[in-house]
Amino acid sequence: MTEQKAKQRPEFRNINFFSDLPTYRLPLAGIISILHRVSGLLMAILLPFIIWMFDKSISSEISFDSFTSVFAGPFGWCAKLVCLALIWAYLHHFCAGVRHLVMDVNHHAVNKQTGKSTAATVLVISVALTVVLGAKLFGLY
Repeated sequence: MTEQKAKQRPEFRNINFFSDLPTYRLPLAGIISILHRVSGLLMAILLPFIIWMFDKSISSEISFDSFTSVFAGPFGWCAKLVCLALIWAYLHHFCAGVRHLVMDVNHHAVNKQTGKSTAATVLVISVALTVVLGAKLFGLY
């Protein structure tokens, strides 16, 4: 009787936050998934700002003028940065949400290569649209 060597089983252990996390390389699909959650949280946090902008923009001509004066005032760049963050959050959340829906519907799309390519596509599309709309927001065209 020959004793067969037992196959080495992988060792699973808890991840140490301080030593393991900085060296952990998360795949692009994981980064996009985390950014999807961050963008959703950002939109939820900025919801009072969204409601304020909507209310000021449609109430009357006077409120619309006061709304636009916020973006033209001395701290207009700060309001524009908040709007830019909101634009990115919406665009990224939308694109990543469509990606997740496609993966839910088409189970053949759930593999490593497709996940990597769709994650890169989501990142490129959301950043490109944010740059275009940010350029419009800051008056570059």
